[in-house]
Amino acid sequence: MESLYDVAIIGGGPAGSTAATFLARSGRRVIVLEKEKFPRFHIGESLLPYSMEALGRLGVREKMDMQFQPKHGGEMVSSCGKNTKFHFKNGFRLQHHCAYQVTRSEFDKMLLDHARETGAEIREETTVGQLDFGADEVGVTIKNAAGSEKIRARYIIDCSGRNTVIGNFFKLKEGYSNLKKFSVYAHYENVARDEGIDGTLIRLIRAKDRWFWMIPLTPTKMSIGMVMDITDFKAMKKNPETAMEDSLREQPTIWSRMMRAERVTEVYSASDYSYRNKSLVGDRWLLAGDAAGFIDPIFSTGVYLAIRSGEDAATAINTALDAPRKRTSAFKKYERSLTRVMNLYLRFVSNWYKPQFIEVITHPAQRFQLAPAVNAVLAGNLSSSFAIWWRMQLFYLVVFLQKYAALCPRLSLVPQKEQVVVPPVGQPSSL
Repeated sequence: MESLYDVAIIGGGPAGSTAATFLARSGRRVIVLEKEKFPRFHIGESLLPYSMEALGRLGVREKMDMQFQPKHGGEMVSSCGKNTKFHFKNGFRLQHHCAYQVTRSEFDKMLLDHARETGAEIREETTVGQLDFGADEVGVTIKNAAGSEKIRARYIIDCSGRNTVIGNFFKLKEGYSNLKKFSVYAHYENVARDEGIDGTLIRLIRAKDRWFWMIPLTPTKMSIGMVMDITDFKAMKKNPETAMEDSLREQPTIWSRMMRAERVTEVYSASDYSYRNKSLVGDRWLLAGDAAGFIDPIFSTGVYLAIRSGEDAATAINTALDAPRKRTSAFKKYERSLTRVMNLYLRFVSNWYKPQFIEVITHPAQRFQLAPAVNAVLAGNLSSSFAIWWRMQLFYLVVFLQKYAALCPRLSLVPQKEQVVVPPVGQPSSL
C-alpha cells in the first residue's frame, strides 16, 4: 500500500520550505517534492522587513544574521538623474527597520535544510506526474532516479512556482494583459556602491520604456537586472546577453558604477511571468507562493508573499486536520487574505509602470506623511490600517492627477551623463 502523508508539498522553495517547517513542527507527516537539486540559481533576492517576524518564527534569524547582507531600505532613481532614498527606519509605524539581501541559492537551501531538520521528509530531484483527487485524499505519482512511486496525502500544497502544477492541472492560470514583460539578469562583482548603510539599499532605476534593479548581495557581489515589455525586447532583435549589456551602457546612473565590474554568472532571462490563478484553494489543495500567482519583480514581493502564504497555508491545513468541519472556512479565509494582498500589490505595480509614478515618488511630499506611508508599503506593511489606507489613496490620486497637471516636476527619463556622480567601490558597513 502507498505511503499516506498528512501533507504533500510540491516545490521546496521559500513557500514550500516554510509550510513544511510549520507543519512538521505541529507533528504532521510532511513530504516535500522538489524537482531540482539545491543549491540552484534563482532570482528574487531582496527581502522585506515584514518577513522578519515570520523568519523569527521559523527559527532561522540567527543563521541569516551570520550569512546574509543587511538591507536598510531602497532607492528609486530616474534615468535623468533624480532620486529618492527610503530608509525603513523612517517608514510609517514600522516595527522592523532592517531586512536582508540574499543570494537565493544559499537562502533557499538554508530554508529547505531547516525544514528537513524540523522533521519534514525532503525528496529532491523528484518530479510530480499524475494527480488523483479523491474525497478524502490525493494520490500523487512521483518519479526520480529510483523510479516511479505513488504516494497518498490528505492534503496537498502547490508551491511549485511558475510551474503551478495544480493551477495547470485545473486550468486556473490567467495572465495579466497589462504586464507582458521580459527580464534579463546576472550577478556582477566589484560594482561601485554608496558608503555606509546606503550601500545596502536596493536601487530601482526607471527609464523611459524599461527599469533596472541593483541589489547588493554581499560586500562585493551585486545582482543587476532589467525589465521591459516583451514587444520592445523582440524589436531589439538581440540575444539576452547583448540586450543586457547594451541597455546598461545606455544608463549612466548604472554604467558609471560598473567600470571595474566583472560578470560572474551567465545572463538569465524570463518572459511573460505575470499571472494569477482563478482559485487558490480546493477541497484537498491550496496554492502558495508563486504557484498562486506572480505579479512583477518590482518591489521585491515574491519571497515576502511566499513566506507569508506558506505559513498561512500551514495554519489552514492544521485547522483542517484538527477540525475537518472547519476546513472550508479556514481555506476560504486563506484565499481571501492572499487575494487581498495580491490585489494591493497589483495596484502598486500597475502604477509603477506609469511615468507619473517616478515623478511623484522622487519628489515626496512631507505633508500628510505620504512618503512614510509609501515606505511602509514597500516594507511589506499591507495591514488594513486606516491610517495607511487613506494615505495610499491620496498617493494614488496624486499619481493620477500628475498625468494632467504637473503637481511635481516632469521628468524626461532620458539619461543625462553630466549629472552622474560615481560612488567609490568601497564596501558598505556591516550594521
